[in-house]
Amino acid sequence: MRAGTVTVLSVLLVCAAGEVQAQSAADRYNDYPTEARADYVFGCMATNGRSKDVLRRCSCSIDVIASIVPYDKYVEAETVLSLQQVGGERMSIFRTTAMAKELVATVRRAQAEADILCF
Repeated sequence: MRAGTVTVLSVLLVCAAGEVQAQSAADRYNDYPTEARADYVFGCMATNGRSKDVLRRCSCSIDVIASIVPYDKYVEAETVLSLQQVGGERMSIFRTTAMAKELVATVRRAQAEADILCF
């Protein structure tokens, strides 16, 4: 092979590797399904108003949360929050365990950051 061909192949391999890394990062930050994003935005708009500006801010908010918290952890935290609403001794595990508290705290921190950036 000629030196020019080797250089071109090297550049192509580096670009391809960079594209794979970029795709995995993009996938990581975009793992929330559309339905989950829409559900969040609808709830946010119900709380903050139903204007185009609020739609933009609520969309920004879920995007920020998605960039901080992986979707599976978000679902776990939402489940814990839902179960915390149920009364009874059996459900106290979702209010008292360190794991449940940490899941909820992680999502709450992400929401706080989203509020600062978007609202």
